[in-house]
Order: sequence, then structure tokens, then C-alpha cells
Amino acid sequence: MQGLSGVGEDMWHAYNLIREGDDVTATTFRKVQKDSGGTSAGASERIKIKLTIKVEEVDFDAEGQQIRLRGKNMTENEHVKLGAYHTLEIEQQRPFTLYKQAWDLLDLERIRQACDPAASADLAAVLITEGLANLCLVGSSCTLQRARIETNMPRKRGAAAAGYDKSLESFFRKVYEAIVRHMDWDVVKCLVIAGPGFTKDSFKTFLEAEAIRQDYRPLILNKQKVLLAAASSAYKHSLKEVMASQGIASQIKDTKAAKETKLLQDFYDMMARDSARAIYGPGHVQAAHELGAVQTLLITDTLFRVNNVLQRQKYAALVEQVQEAGGEAVIFSGMHVSGEQLNQLTGLAAILRFPLPDLEDQELDAGELQ
Repeated sequence: MQGLSGVGEDMWHAYNLIREGDDVTATTFRKVQKDSGGTSAGASERIKIKLTIKVEEVDFDAEGQQIRLRGKNMTENEHVKLGAYHTLEIEQQRPFTLYKQAWDLLDLERIRQACDPAASADLAAVLITEGLANLCLVGSSCTLQRARIETNMPRKRGAAAAGYDKSLESFFRKVYEAIVRHMDWDVVKCLVIAGPGFTKDSFKTFLEAEAIRQDYRPLILNKQKVLLAAASSAYKHSLKEVMASQGIASQIKDTKAAKETKLLQDFYDMMARDSARAIYGPGHVQAAHELGAVQTLLITDTLFRVNNVLQRQKYAALVEQVQEAGGEAVIFSGMHVSGEQLNQLTGLAAILRFPLPDLEDQELDAGELQ
């Protein structure tokens, strides 16, 4: 498969596709010594070469939007010995080719999602309180923190009060600049400004006024996309409150992230209402599936990034079997807040068609599928 990552979401898809044992070909740079013509070593230079490595380690830098692959060189090259270790860096707009011995259905589904032009950032959120703001982009497959703005704010009272308004305006301007730099209004369905207290309201007023002052047309023309929402804090974890709020949920109801948030909330509601119909953990979920009881399977993509091929096949088979039995299987992104929460419940949970009170009380293996 030939790949070219155009946006941050593509990097997340590539990270989930590349695993230990795969071969990856990409352009890389290597520092080599120039031939000085004498006995002493010449100056070094960076040259561009194309290598294929057998992957042994995969690391993903979410902030830098970069994948680092370490493995042994599989191609003859005058600058890198056959079998020598090398690190390839996959970045946006840098093509690569991925070779696998076998492509399973989950890989093919991820490729389909990655090629879907609608699967890009659906929602932008500014989580803000006095002196702290986080700008996040929520896409179909991951949530990226694009900017964090922190400012020491003087007290509203006393001798420092005179500088408070000036500091607040400076803070707001930095947040405004981050929005202008990172948001694509042709893609984003809405911008939510959320947080505790009235700082969010003040910032929305500043945002609209500053857009007019600077004649920033993209924001002026999309003014109706800017919404307010309450949140308990300005930290990333509060996104789950924002996406669950009724006003916001109606705006983004068709997005993957919103569906995952609602489904996880349905699981928690079922657990509170009828705990015998809401289970989690590999042992309990597998037992319920064998009894034909799984109505909705909740599973994170984190579980598919295991190097144990047999274990990955078991999770893939579970997804397929639940669907074949008429159930729904939803793969959560570990880069969404809902996926992070599901990972805290082992990454695997299920809402059942009928209660299984005896299963609920059994002590079953919570580690891996058997």
C-alpha cells in the first residue's frame, strides 16, 4: 500500500496500520563523510536515500504529527549496510509504502476511513478559563490538542487590579491567534467555546469583535458556527462534558466522535439502570458473546495495536462474529476522550440483549481473550 499523509488524522491511521514485522519503504536522510581525497576524514553531509526496513518498533508523536519506525535495513545501499538498524520518520506530505504478509478486514476498514474525504476535523473546541486555554480539534478518529495558552493573571483586587484588564485582553488575543492559525472553517462544523464561569462568554465577545477589527472574513462569515457550552474545567478531559451537552450534541450528531460519546454514555446508563446488562473485560465479554447476548460491542483500537498476531486475530474475530450475529460493534478511537475512558475499562465492554446476573458475579480473566 502506498500512503501519503495529508492531515493529522492520516498520521493516526498510518500509526494503527504499521505494526511489528511489516516492511516500510520511505525516503530518509543519512549523514555520510565526504571523501576529502586525503587520509583524513572529510566533512560530513546529509544525503537523501530510499530505504526499506523491517519494522521492530513504532512510536507516534501526536503533537509533532510524526511516526518513528525503527528496524533493520532490507535493501542494498552503499550508505547503509544490509541488516543495519535505521530509523525512518514518517511525516505529513512524505510518501511511504507499506508491505504486509496479510491484510485483515480491520486494516481494510481503516484504509477506507482514511480515504473518506469527510473524515476530517468535525469539531473545534476552545476550553477556557482565566489564564488557561486549550484548543482541540476533534476528528473522526482522533482528538488533537493544537494549542495550549497559559498566562499568569494578576488579581482583580488590590494594587494589581489595574493590570488585570490589560492581561486578560492579551490572553484573549493569544487564544484568538491560535484559532486563526489552526482552524480550517471549510472543514470544521462548529467551534465550541467552553469552560467554567463567564470567561467563555467574554472571550466569545472578544473573538467576534477582533474578527471585525481585523476583517478576518472566514470567522465573520462563520459566526453562526461559534457556540457556547458549560464545562467544569479548561482541561482536555472536559471535552466529554462538552460533547454530551444537548446543544452541542445536536450540532455534531452525525460525527464519529459524537456517536462514540453517546454510546459510552448509554453503557454507563445501562450499568446504573440494570448492571446485569452492562459488562466489561475480555473474560466477561467473551462469555456473554458465547451465550449470544451481546447487543452492542464497544472496543478501542488500542487493543488492535498488539504485536501478538494471534491476539489481534481474536479481537478481529470477535468484532466480525458480533456483527454476523446481528449485533453492533463499534471501534472507539484511543485518541478520543471516550476512547480513553473505555481504555480504563480494559478497552472492551458490551451492552447485552438480556441480563446475565450470574455472569456478573463470576471472576473471569480480565487480561486477554481466550
